[in-house]
Amino acid sequence: MGEMWKGNHAIAEAAVRAGCRLYAGYPITPSTEIMEYLSARLPEVGGSFIQAESELAGINMIIGGAACGYRSLTASSGPGISLKQEGMSVLADEELSAVVINVVRYGNGLGTLYSAQCDYHRETKGGGNGDYRVIVLCPSSIQEAIEHVFLAYDLAEKYRMVAMIMTEGALGQMMEPIEMPDFIEKKRMPWALDGHYSYKKIGIFDRNSMKEAIDLNQKYNTIKENEQRWESDNLDKADYVFVSYGLPGESTKGAVEQLRDEGYQVGFIRPITAWPYPEKAFNLINPNVKGIITVESNATGQMVDDAALSIKKTKRDKNVPTYCLPYVYGIPAIKEIKKDFMKILSGEIKEVY
Repeated sequence: MGEMWKGNHAIAEAAVRAGCRLYAGYPITPSTEIMEYLSARLPEVGGSFIQAESELAGINMIIGGAACGYRSLTASSGPGISLKQEGMSVLADEELSAVVINVVRYGNGLGTLYSAQCDYHRETKGGGNGDYRVIVLCPSSIQEAIEHVFLAYDLAEKYRMVAMIMTEGALGQMMEPIEMPDFIEKKRMPWALDGHYSYKKIGIFDRNSMKEAIDLNQKYNTIKENEQRWESDNLDKADYVFVSYGLPGESTKGAVEQLRDEGYQVGFIRPITAWPYPEKAFNLINPNVKGIITVESNATGQMVDDAALSIKKTKRDKNVPTYCLPYVYGIPAIKEIKKDFMKILSGEIKEVY
């Protein structure tokens, strides 16, 4: 059995071992332990830690670190990530690689301190101005979050863009036995600034925006084709398929196992990438499926839009209903998911699409 680690501390240590050498950010619950840990840890490995005066300052410092070719990191939650959106749009525009961690908490505006999944729309659709996207990874355990840190940096550098780890308040605060990967040595990226002006895209004049748009679409289409990730089970036989990510995804898997033991033909998809969304998993679903059910920790249902579009695209000759079970915040209990499944079967809960 591995050593017990708190989620936020494990994510921070994984970043160090993945070669991160700059952290810049501003504290906000429930993500603060990441920067607190790195404030002491990064200087031990020759890195730099900066507590910025604001979230805006923090993300702009990350732009500088990324432009210089170093693995850079910032983390926040809710309103803090909202404030970072302009900087993330700049990172996308300049095709700079960086990793952003969102430890999601519930609510509009300042919100609350409850663990939730209410930032799905913003993260998967590009929360700032422009046409950009970020790769979004959704861990369902601390061990997977650690692995996602390494993966996020690799994908960010492969495609020269931002990769986000969209974790949850509960995952950041809970403890779990984990195995920590070894250190890797990372050199500066070959395209990094070296003291000479070498970025031709900076600014709004003298740019071929049409060509840039074509190149951007080609990149994003390549990512959609090659980087979809998910976990699934029993899709080819299922009458109903549950779709859920993160910690609610683990509860959903438990509910599916119990329902199958009780004689129901059900399966599940756990998206690991929220963008690109794992549409390919929907190709594996039973052509006679009776419904898709998303399980989410938000108030209105957000991922349900992508699930409905995916089943429509992959089962074009069918009108497969898509249901949503939004549990607002926290981690839904297995018994609650099962109870609401019975309400779907009885017609008490109606489809969203």
